Amino acid sequence: MRPHRWTTGRVAAQSVLYAVLTMLALVYILPFLIQIATSFKTDPDAANNPISLIPNPFSVAAIDKLFTNSDFPLWFMNSAIITVFVTLGRVLFDSLAGYALARLHFRGRNVIFAGLVAVMAVPNVVLLIPKFLVLNTLSIYDSYVGMIVPLMVDAAGVFIMKGFFESIPLAVEEAARIDGASTLRLFWSVVLPMAQPALVTIVILSFQGSWNELAHFVVAAQNPALTPLTKGVATLASGSLGSGTQYPLKLAAALIMTLPVAAMFFIFQRRIMNQSEGAVKE
Repeated sequence: MRPHRWTTGRVAAQSVLYAVLTMLALVYILPFLIQIATSFKTDPDAANNPISLIPNPFSVAAIDKLFTNSDFPLWFMNSAIITVFVTLGRVLFDSLAGYALARLHFRGRNVIFAGLVAVMAVPNVVLLIPKFLVLNTLSIYDSYVGMIVPLMVDAAGVFIMKGFFESIPLAVEEAARIDGASTLRLFWSVVLPMAQPALVTIVILSFQGSWNELAHFVVAAQNPALTPLTKGVATLASGSLGSGTQYPLKLAAALIMTLPVAAMFFIFQRRIMNQSEGAVKE
């Protein structure tokens, strides 16, 4: 009887756990479902039934207005350009800096790493005014260069790459050095291919971070032609395209803005799991 009671109690505990997890999942996913539904509502329907999951009537007027009566396509293009270059830059420079801090021995390495950790502890809002002053002094304010270059390296990415490179056995690099590989060849042909899980993590974080960045763009440019999605959607939220609540318009813009990040995460999530299975052990 004891095993039977133990099994029954375990099943009951698991059932309660799954029920709680299901409720928490619904709490998190419900706002996203409301966002999708509201994007296809009319303004009166969204105002009268704000949390309804069934549009009545179904309408694509909000999405049509975004692409025909606003600069949304321009904002999307600007964000795409910035995100691609920032992501490529972070993958390259974060990995180079991480490898240098992990494997190369030079004077001041520990001081540089301590400064890197200190930078991670500083809130980004504190750096907005210095950023503006530097961009203005270098004459790259109000340009793609000023919007992209300051974001091409981040302390968190360097920290991640350094930690991963330190986990790779030294024996692998020593064998390549015996074969005559230079430091650059060693990094590019031996170590970097082994760091694919960390690189994929950097790609996801960089894509999401630069796509959703707002504070830097506020101080980096004011030309309407350089407006990215985050600034553009913020203007929509303030009611720049007309009066009324405009819930469908605002949430449709937010929905379209969310899709690339969600797609990037789901595409690379499996790749992270697959690559991490091939970790090298001494």
